[in-house]
Amino acid sequence: MMKIVIPMILMMPMLMYSVWWEVAITFMVISFFMLTLVLRDYTCFISYGFGIDLFSYWMILLTLWISCLMLLASFSVMEGQLSPNEFLLLIVVLAGVLTLCFSTTNMFVFYILFEGSIIPTLFLILGWGNQVERLLAGMYFLFYTLTASLPMLVCIFWISNVSFTLFMYLIVVDVNFYVYLFMLLAFFVKMPMIFVHYWLPSAHVEAPVSGSMILAGVLLKLGGYGIYRVMNFIHFYSINYNYWFVSVSMVGMVYAGILCLYQVDMKSMVAHSSVSHMALVICGVLSLSFYGVIGSFVMMLGHGLCSSGLFCLVNLVYERTHTRSLYINKGLIVIFPVLSMFWFMFCANNMACPLSLNLFGEFLIISGLVSWSFLSVVFLMVSSFLSCCMSIYLYSITQHGNFAGVSLSMISVREYILLFFHWFPLNFLFFKLGLMVF
Repeated sequence: MMKIVIPMILMMPMLMYSVWWEVAITFMVISFFMLTLVLRDYTCFISYGFGIDLFSYWMILLTLWISCLMLLASFSVMEGQLSPNEFLLLIVVLAGVLTLCFSTTNMFVFYILFEGSIIPTLFLILGWGNQVERLLAGMYFLFYTLTASLPMLVCIFWISNVSFTLFMYLIVVDVNFYVYLFMLLAFFVKMPMIFVHYWLPSAHVEAPVSGSMILAGVLLKLGGYGIYRVMNFIHFYSINYNYWFVSVSMVGMVYAGILCLYQVDMKSMVAHSSVSHMALVICGVLSLSFYGVIGSFVMMLGHGLCSSGLFCLVNLVYERTHTRSLYINKGLIVIFPVLSMFWFMFCANNMACPLSLNLFGEFLIISGLVSWSFLSVVFLMVSSFLSCCMSIYLYSITQHGNFAGVSLSMISVREYILLFFHWFPLNFLFFKLGLMVF
């Protein structure tokens, strides 16, 4: 663990000089170092207070990879001298907090770091957002997550008094319905589950591209990771009540899919698509089946890369046309044919095409849910169909039609590299899926 945290601490003096590419390269080198370790089956170590298993390992790797890509996507912050030192500091602090959060084995420390990730993200939204409505979006983001997580803190204190330990793997308690609900509520809001999801689209729309990338790529995964950890000691009791939240999430998948087709803002459409995919992840984890849990894990990795890539594509268009409206952004294939190829690949991955992590994750989740209840087939069919409709609609409406005819700057090599580094692991990790089975 210290091999990961110490380089981040040593990066702090570098931030005084706005060494943008040095910080990005450092993140990438650490990511490649971790990837070589996991390719050698370096899957688990436990130390006092901190430990990593395969689930934590891939989440940390995803965090560092997305952090590197955030710097590639936010080059306009350095070009426009929009407080680049402070921006770099926030990225490094956020990456460090998330790394520690995914690696801690203490429930109270996990709660502190879980809430600590809100502050840098909030500053990203408020400091580098585009519209005035970012203040309201930041307030939604802050109070939704804080209000839902306060009961969880009370439950953690209760568990400490009853179980005499907060080590995740040693907690043994006889929970009741209130402890079960309050321990999961914070994670349901963080993912978010339908009906408590309103903060996510507004935060995505008002956040800069880096904020949207870290929100979709990593912060939503904190919810699924937390549910997985909590289920270690409440799974016996949760069997009686999980079907309520699985049922709500199944209805939410269909509801969010319909909402996607009503959107006229590209960023809002991708955000509602994230709500639908996270509802599927909730169903997989709460099914308590082997296929469901593994599928949710793979789905979170795939969604983190795919959704982050879609937000990058939306931002590339927004930086040139200065609008995210589907009514104006048409006929882009005429001007950016190579970019249109990336649009096609990411939209195809978003609807779980072959050779993507999304396909394998959805296949395992569907297998787990159908074995859990055959009635889930109806909701899964409708949800998959709506996800396909949303992806095809987003691609066709932006790439075809009459182009507005305004003068646009070309796509730079940096932006093509940014998209490639999203697409490559999303599709080529499919050939090494054995690394993800724990």
